[in-house]
Amino acid sequence: LEGSGSVAGFDLRSLKPAEVPFLRRKLGIVFQDFNLLGDRTAGENLLFVLRATGWEDREKMRARAMELLDRVGLAEAFDRFPHELSGGEQQRVVIARALLNEPKIILADEPTGHLDPDTSDEVLRLLRKLSEEDHVAVLMATHDYLTLEKFPARIVRCQDGKVGDEQTYGI
Repeated sequence: LEGSGSVAGFDLRSLKPAEVPFLRRKLGIVFQDFNLLGDRTAGENLLFVLRATGWEDREKMRARAMELLDRVGLAEAFDRFPHELSGGEQQRVVIARALLNEPKIILADEPTGHLDPDTSDEVLRLLRKLSEEDHVAVLMATHDYLTLEKFPARIVRCQDGKVGDEQTYGI
């Protein structure tokens, strides 16, 4: 293996299994398929994550969940189930979930893959806004070159087992 890497202050070459949960707390993850718990409301989905990451004060947990739903434009969705939300609304709940523990990095795996073009643009604008306001890096995987044109940013391409930038691949 060549090279080195660090994520949110963790050296990936020397990362011990016991340290992985601490690294995960520094990451927010936005999945293409939402991965919301269908038997719980939007608010309960957020509270579940807070409990799982060590939060105990119910009032603070509810306040944090409400704050983030408001930030993504869904203050009224706390008591709504995922099936009652549009795809774009579900993805905004996922983004709120990713922000719960003030991550250093948001990993977004094809975050607009199941959304129509207008909703995709809305979600990408939201990610950019949150990135700028919270000073959080967004690392997004996409195969959609139109997205790259509409929302220019630093591009890193993985090809043939190698990682390169615009100069390497002439993007």
